[in-house]
Parts: sequence; C-alpha cells; structure tokens
Amino acid sequence: MKVILTQDVKAQGKKGDVVTVSDGYATNFLFKNKLAVPANASNVNVNNMQKAAEAKRIADETAAAKEVAKKLEGVSLALAIEVGANGRAFGSISSKEISEGLEKIGFDIDKKKIELASPIKGEGSYKVPVRLYKGVMGQIKVDVSAVIKK
Repeated sequence: MKVILTQDVKAQGKKGDVVTVSDGYATNFLFKNKLAVPANASNVNVNNMQKAAEAKRIADETAAAKEVAKKLEGVSLALAIEVGANGRAFGSISSKEISEGLEKIGFDIDKKKIELASPIKGEGSYKVPVRLYKGVMGQIKVDVSAVIKK
C-alpha cells in the first residue's frame, strides 16, 4: 500500500515522502498514530502543493538572507575593550557585544548566529563570520580599540 508520511518515520522516510508499506503496518500503526495518510489523488495533490509552498518559502528566506549578507559586507563595527596600564585586556569582546553593536546600527542579528572561534581579547581589526541561513554566510569587520582603565 502506498502512503504519504505526515511526519518523519524511522526506517521509512521523511515527512512528505510517498512510500510503499504493508497493508497491516499502514492500517494498524501509521494511520492509527496519524503518521501517514493514504496516497490517493487528492492527498498526493495536497502533498505536492505543500512541497511547492515549502520550496518557495525556503527560496524567499535564502534570498532575504543573501540580501542581508550583502549589506553586512560593508559594515565596520567599532568596539572598545578596557586594558590596564601594562596593555593587558580586562575582558573580551564576545558575540553578545557584537550583536548589541549591530543592533545599534540597524541589524537585528542574534548572538548565536555570530561565529567567533574565541572571544576577542586584543585590539585590532577582525573579520567575524555570521551564519544568516542554511548555506548563507555573511562577514563583518570588527575594529577593536583599547581604552585604558584607571
């Protein structure tokens, strides 16, 4: 019997897949637990429309993320770090500070999307990658200057 999976089913397939299973398995397990529906003409049509809508949504979100990545290429963020008299930093610049700095200039990017290998602990210029969407990466320039703490 051919069925359309409404959820991911281990060893059978992913949501939206049309699979062939035994009649008893379909009737007694998949239909009963609402994990699948029969693969008749109307259900196949609904499934195809849902897949097309999902593909369009993903394409739109990818295009929007690429647009944001293009805008981020020209962004230079200036942050300050406190240092002692000997030049050693008291703290570090983390993804939270970078996210807050981006928010001040008009970009709403979550700190979890900023991929720092390690916190920035010295002054200088750094290229920081930002994961905007699946397969879409942006990059911002972070200029860190030292402020002497008294």
